Amino acid sequence: MAEFAFNCMDIAPMPCGASPTLVARLRIAETTGASIQAIALRCQVRVEPAGRGYRDDEREQLWAVFGGLPRWSRSMRTFPVATVSATVGSFVGSVGAELHIPVSYDLEVAAGKYFHTLRDGVIPLSLLFSGTVFHSTLAGPRVEPVPWHLEARYRLPVAVWRQLMDAYFPGEAWMRLRRDTVDAVARYKVTNALSSWDDAILALLAAAGATTGPGPGDQVIADSPGPATGTAPTAGRRGHAADGARARTAPMPASASASAALDPAVAMGRGTVRS
Repeated sequence: MAEFAFNCMDIAPMPCGASPTLVARLRIAETTGASIQAIALRCQVRVEPAGRGYRDDEREQLWAVFGGLPRWSRSMRTFPVATVSATVGSFVGSVGAELHIPVSYDLEVAAGKYFHTLRDGVIPLSLLFSGTVFHSTLAGPRVEPVPWHLEARYRLPVAVWRQLMDAYFPGEAWMRLRRDTVDAVARYKVTNALSSWDDAILALLAAAGATTGPGPGDQVIADSPGPATGTAPTAGRRGHAADGARARTAPMPASASASAALDPAVAMGRGTVRS
């Protein structure tokens, strides 16, 4: 039976990808000298949040992912980022391979919330391998599973994740709102001659007496707790706020607009603002 060892050499942003993607470069070694014809490889990429420490400002925002600090001993468990696959060609000894890992900036997804919260340091990742091995023996071709105990670990610098997000959303982040809320903020923006969505939201926060002003590297205000699963924003699922602004631009009083934008008891439509 073939014996393997997996090592993650590097994880870096994919240049010119259609969507935010990290490329994990692997080194796969076969230690018995078997002639490997191919590997249909699968890998689950998981975050191990207990594998690093956190600053005070990070702890304040991580309650949206893990709850309050007293619960962390129970709630801070590993969670999956993605499950990906790759085909590895024939080799004897060792070979390199790549995994393409899609990354979401959706702040309704646990991984998106967690990554956005981190300011520096590393993101502890574990890569859990499975799949099917095709190799040649004296008795003929043989098919075996990739042993499930095989894994690799990598400490991804937070700066690498931010570099990837800045390439697709420079200085911006995603925030999910109901469509009627987007429409209300759009009307408020037009009525008050505000030039951007940031200006409209900051004006509403100022009217409500909230403290505003991003810190270093911050572009959005942390969202409230939401479901820990979801999918990345797409044009079909969550339209840009600009669509709502073009669709409905009838003015309304500023006070009514502010109430509509901040009132949670309105209908269930959804929209997306990129701030």
